[in-house]
Amino acid sequence: MKMHELTIRRPDDWHLHVRDGAMLKAVVPCTAAQFGRAIIMPNLLPPVTTVAQANSYRKRIIDALPRGHRFQPLMTAYLTDGTDPQELQRGHAAGVFAAVKLYPAGATTNSASGLSDITKARAALEVMQKIGLPLLVHGEVTDPSVDIFDREAVFIDRVMIPLRRNFPELKIVFEHVTTRQAVEYVQTAGRRTAATITAHHLMINRNAIFQGGIRPHMYCLPIAKREEHRLALRKAATSGPGNFFLGTDSAPHPQNTKETACGCAGVFTAVTAIELYAQVFDEDNALANLESFASLNGPAFYGLKPNADSITLVRSPRHVPEYLATDTGQPVVNFKGGEMLDWSLKTA
Repeated sequence: MKMHELTIRRPDDWHLHVRDGAMLKAVVPCTAAQFGRAIIMPNLLPPVTTVAQANSYRKRIIDALPRGHRFQPLMTAYLTDGTDPQELQRGHAAGVFAAVKLYPAGATTNSASGLSDITKARAALEVMQKIGLPLLVHGEVTDPSVDIFDREAVFIDRVMIPLRRNFPELKIVFEHVTTRQAVEYVQTAGRRTAATITAHHLMINRNAIFQGGIRPHMYCLPIAKREEHRLALRKAATSGPGNFFLGTDSAPHPQNTKETACGCAGVFTAVTAIELYAQVFDEDNALANLESFASLNGPAFYGLKPNADSITLVRSPRHVPEYLATDTGQPVVNFKGGEMLDWSLKTA
């Protein structure tokens, strides 16, 4: 017999982009309606590298919340070649920095200030390991000789394995994993290594980008991979292990910057994020494991308590709107926009 209603602890999103300005004001309420907390990505222009910048950014997010929402943004610092380890220590001690984000320079949106060489961050990583500040890794090499579909697997060999060996006590989150190799690495790397998995990587493979022509709203980085990798991600997410947890990597861009000759990377899932995950877990007969993946594993890794309140999902058709309106002059196109989902978030 199919389950028709599911109540779980309020989930958290451990990887989220909300941008800034008018875009921030449009997208923050979408996440706040579903999640208790979210790790906020720091790749603004200029990037968030100081305690003062993080505090200012957090205030802008909180100011965008609808009245009555208690959503908590968890701020991150952008790791650069010149990151001051003492600034990270001050931010962590003050409860401002929940983590530090490693973008290889040139890997994705607004990553030009990213790390050019992991050895340049050694002092910062040593401090982070000492104080328990997690490192969040965008796991792709940017070597132009490496095929875009192989960049994650090569990163494991070139960066992740040496990083784990050199900093054995450092907490590391391998973010938005997309390959069987990444799943297998995380499963064997020990309790201080975890991974986030997006809803869209659980639902599409690389064919989706090219069905009937170029589909720019299916283009993200890391790019979707072959079906064998999607299935490996599904198994890792839905089977319940504690070192995999929810991170949407929801990444809003105005429609005209996606539908252009050189479109931006990013898939926007924030409007129906938890319903998308529920769809996946239901399809794999694993709804009993959704709470662990969405609500428990992430807080446990970060050393936080689960949210005290809960949400309820009901088996009721949910139409995904095609667009989210913004005051930027352009809407954002929703992932699965115009389609129906089997689950809806129950509202009061």
